[in-house]
Amino acid sequence: MRTDRLSPMKAAQLFVDAFFPQCSGALLAGSTVRGGETEKSDLDIVIFDQNRCSSYRESLIAYEWPIEVFVHSLESYRAFFKSDVERARPSLPRMVSEGKIISGWDVVMPIKAEADHVLNRGPEKWSDDTIQMKRYFLTDTLEDFIGSDNRSETLCITYTLADQISEFVLRTNRRWVGSSKWVIRSLKEYDPEFATRYSDAFDHFYTYGSKDRIVQLADEVLKTYGGRFFDGFVLGEK
Repeated sequence: MRTDRLSPMKAAQLFVDAFFPQCSGALLAGSTVRGGETEKSDLDIVIFDQNRCSSYRESLIAYEWPIEVFVHSLESYRAFFKSDVERARPSLPRMVSEGKIISGWDVVMPIKAEADHVLNRGPEKWSDDTIQMKRYFLTDTLEDFIGSDNRSETLCITYTLADQISEFVLRTNRRWVGSSKWVIRSLKEYDPEFATRYSDAFDHFYTYGSKDRIVQLADEVLKTYGGRFFDGFVLGEK
């Protein structure tokens, strides 16, 4: 880890003072405040500005740090909260909730309370129809995975299957989903033991080419809702 540059909080403070001196509030979020900082970590800085009427995102380098800045008005962030809830991926609420306040405590604290409420409430419950549809498509991908004897094609199917399994188990339990590194993080937040078995199953396939553990995991996830589903599925109006 580099020790020859400013600390994350000091760099963030200087950045806000230099580039957004009139903002209503600001906070630092991301891996540097979660304790998961790596050599490639950047600074995620959220700005709230009462003089703006819209939002934007910008990436730049300052104070020897890569910085991603997310600029919002005192109203526009709510549309992002709503969108994140609808897609069940609470990117902005999580950033605001876990972020360290740089300036504007009186403005930022109520917004943090809103973010906490969003996170604690969780995503909307899947309807029975949605569960059946997701069950069908997970089954379809699983059957493709089992039947594929082409390594290159199987690898591509596996990526889809990994996403579908994680989404199904999280959404049927009203938990937030994630993408990329947040897939495993979301699973760990839900059930660390399941997350370990999920990771081990896919690692075993990539290492040895054996599909058994992934198939067993997918069947386990589907079992609560009736198992694999093909016969009788209808999408749209007959």
